[in-house]
Amino acid sequence: MRLGKSSEESEAAELNHETNNRIKVCIMNISSEDRKVLRGLAWEVAKIAETPLMTERRDLWFRHNRMEKVRPVVYVDPQGAWCELVPDQVLLCREQTAREIERELRHRIYMAEHFASDNVIEKEWIVRKVIRSSGWGLESHREYSENSRGAFGFSPVIETPGDLKKLRIPEITYDEAATHGQEKLFQTLFGDILTIRLKGVYTLSYHLMNQFTALRGLQEVFMDMIENPGMVHDAMAFLEEGHRQILRQYIEQNLLSLNNDNTAIYTSGYGYTDELPKPGHESSPVRPEDMWCWAEAQEMSAVSPEMHEEFVFPHEKRLLEPFGLNGYGCCDDVTKKLDFVLTVPNLRKVSVSPWADVGLCAERIKENVIFMWKPQPANLVGNFNKSNVQSYLRHTVEVAKAQGCTLEIVLLDTHTCEYHPERFDEWTAIAHQVVTDW
Repeated sequence: MRLGKSSEESEAAELNHETNNRIKVCIMNISSEDRKVLRGLAWEVAKIAETPLMTERRDLWFRHNRMEKVRPVVYVDPQGAWCELVPDQVLLCREQTAREIERELRHRIYMAEHFASDNVIEKEWIVRKVIRSSGWGLESHREYSENSRGAFGFSPVIETPGDLKKLRIPEITYDEAATHGQEKLFQTLFGDILTIRLKGVYTLSYHLMNQFTALRGLQEVFMDMIENPGMVHDAMAFLEEGHRQILRQYIEQNLLSLNNDNTAIYTSGYGYTDELPKPGHESSPVRPEDMWCWAEAQEMSAVSPEMHEEFVFPHEKRLLEPFGLNGYGCCDDVTKKLDFVLTVPNLRKVSVSPWADVGLCAERIKENVIFMWKPQPANLVGNFNKSNVQSYLRHTVEVAKAQGCTLEIVLLDTHTCEYHPERFDEWTAIAHQVVTDW
């Protein structure tokens, strides 16, 4: 069973994270009342974005990502807990699409007003190109919990090696008319307040084992590694080639967009960097070498490093090779896997999960790449103890500093704060104090 956020990741992996717009394409009209609400919130966002604090934070991220000797950065995304921080009851818009836009604007304002982290608010609104995928030929079958925020299980749709033949390499198409309709709507809505930026594919990441286990089943894949390893190898080879061809289609249709800005690079913080795009970009469309990318295989947490390296890592490594800067890992413990993880081409960040040995990871990572640490989100539930949070964060900061690491602290995967939103305020205040003591 996987929790709610993982459900989103699984669905996104199947579509390579790029084929759905956050705001539905079916936007037609926004009422004058809703328009007034949205424009008012957009003005608040614009004012926040122009404050000196946001300039300072942005500059800090640029220096951090080029691995200068600066204090650790702190990035926070409440994810599953957002509904407790900004509940539906506070939304003023009536039409559903307007409410989605309102929710996003309120999230930005809430972060600025409550979090003492290094989150950056930009004076912009991203309009995503409408990109469609024909799919992989099979769709996962999920058994959902009756709880709207509960877990789900998989019913395998791939049961034999022969079922792999049902998979198809997706065909990617760009709906230019729908895209320009979206862009025009937002320009009209608040283009005089926020910069409207049109982007195509700008959040690339690879999740091959997540994708396959969603079709085959996690337990079944584990058994296959022992009883039918050829089936797993064939599946990974097909998915690798499929994603390679998807990337080719993106390039041919000029659908890639830069992510060297406030884009959250999969499981880490922002992509602000002046190392991208690479020279030559000025005279050509965006290329893979101009972008950040990421890969992870959390499903391999339960198997040996040797099996991880055998079954999935070579495929991920080859997919990451064309990109300018890369990251690896997510919630999986990479402590015993760093020997091969650190061979990823153009690697800049490694995710060190709450279950990793931060001491051993720091000794191995040192100054080689950014030590992107994900502290335990469970500290925001149960008995919230400020003293324990402080000592917990300080320990990793001290360990990383002793080894000369470039440290990035990223609080994610918070499915709930038990309806105590003030805990995020307190946690970020503690984290800010700890890193400024660096």
